[in-house]
Amino acid sequence: MDPVEALRETAFWLERERASSYRVEAFRKAAAALADLTAEDVAERAGAGALARMKGLGPRTITVVEQSLAGEVPTYLADLRERNTEPLAEGGAELRALLRGDLHSHTDWSDGGSPIDEMARAAAWRGREYQAITDHSPRLTVANGLSRERLEVQLEVIADVNVSDPGVTLLTGIEVDILDDGALDQDDDLLARLDVVVASVHSKLRMDSGAMTRRMVAAVSNPHTDVLGHCTGRLVEGSRGTRKQSQFDAEQVFRACADHGVAVEINSRTERQDPPDELIDLANELGCLFSIDTDAHAPGQLDFLDHGAERAAARGLDPDRIVTTWPLERLRDWLSR
Repeated sequence: MDPVEALRETAFWLERERASSYRVEAFRKAAAALADLTAEDVAERAGAGALARMKGLGPRTITVVEQSLAGEVPTYLADLRERNTEPLAEGGAELRALLRGDLHSHTDWSDGGSPIDEMARAAAWRGREYQAITDHSPRLTVANGLSRERLEVQLEVIADVNVSDPGVTLLTGIEVDILDDGALDQDDDLLARLDVVVASVHSKLRMDSGAMTRRMVAAVSNPHTDVLGHCTGRLVEGSRGTRKQSQFDAEQVFRACADHGVAVEINSRTERQDPPDELIDLANELGCLFSIDTDAHAPGQLDFLDHGAERAAARGLDPDRIVTTWPLERLRDWLSR
């Protein structure tokens, strides 16, 4: 098999398993080091023993390259494939099969780990019809949030990737920070140019309930907002530790979502599991739309949809109320409402 594709696929499965970033990065760097070489060039360097002198390659990645060039599925990759034959979640298989895309993902333009074209390749490989690129907004400096100027350049890059026909439609977007007063952290005219705006609270998560409610209602009432991201901000596991959910009047917030046609995100990251089950039930009772999203920061995390589908199915949500089950044309109609 192609050695670059073997390296990329190896990294994908490691990310899917939530392996250490150090292990994943080794394979991503090796793939990047070889990406601009022809297959003949790679084979020539391997035959001359020159791969070890290339920056970004080490013993394990060289073994993957050499076994690929020999016409074999590399042993390391074969083992990963065998370990990853099952879905990540036990339930929700029927709903998962209905999901056509994902409205929340990050690239190396902000705090993700891979370039836009790499995310596109993985999304196409995993059967996506569409994939939104929603890197962070300027105020979130810790996540390398995009200034207006950088976001404008990113829009051109996404357009170029779409022209190259990666097998999936990339949607332009942003995960925009909800400011303390409920305003959105980017210029209105630029937000109007984007396909998808996910609005999320990332700061002052312990704000007084009344103030947080007003903040969130203002954000979802903004005509540019399409999705309310990880609404409670909680963390229930993972390397960042745990964090209690924000306090707000969920009925007021979800009524505003329903009134303005804003989808409540079911965030598929296991460390978030956001919203909690009881809030999914409340949003459902109030007639909200939902968006099952990965919040992926790497290609291998695109399979996290399995977790979101399991939770949504367990709460008995109508698939037609989940916008990420909709075909692209219907989705675009809603986004342009």
